[in-house]
Amino acid sequence: MKSLLKNVLVGVFSIAFVSTVVRAQNIPASAETVFKEAMVKASEQDKKIFILFQASWCGWCHTMERFMNDTSCEELFKNNYVVYHLAVKESDDKKHLENPGAEAMLEKYHGEKSGIPFWLIFDKNGNLLADSQIRPAGAGMNTPGQNVGCPSEPQEIAYFIKVLKETSSMNDQQLAVIKSRFSRK
Repeated sequence: MKSLLKNVLVGVFSIAFVSTVVRAQNIPASAETVFKEAMVKASEQDKKIFILFQASWCGWCHTMERFMNDTSCEELFKNNYVVYHLAVKESDDKKHLENPGAEAMLEKYHGEKSGIPFWLIFDKNGNLLADSQIRPAGAGMNTPGQNVGCPSEPQEIAYFIKVLKETSSMNDQQLAVIKSRFSRK
């Protein structure tokens, strides 16, 4: 038991140290480091992981972040998810903002052709639960679908709410608040 606790603590401190050093040098953390940090935090807080792929130039990415951080929604997301952002698809003059390995992660989860924002939801152990793609009925997660990105159309918002209902402890009243916020453009 002591050995397991020691290994967990060493892992947590190692991730924290690497993250601190990388941030101090203004080098974006790798997607792998971000994901490991998210798993540690999600385990500690018994939450799901919400990874949002975005770029500095992307208006819909900024809208998604603004809606999730709106005073009506912010606590609902914070109570259920640890939210992390990965920069991808930056313009040539801003490639330095990209998280190394984020494009590969986007490709691994079939989001490379989907546009951004693109989001993934994992359990605290790193198992994929949902993504931002609406797929035909019966299609599996390996089938490309239509990316809802920042949901704004009724079908996209309905899908987003369905995913949140399946991956969080939010009740219908709380989900209605999120639906209302995303419905207002």
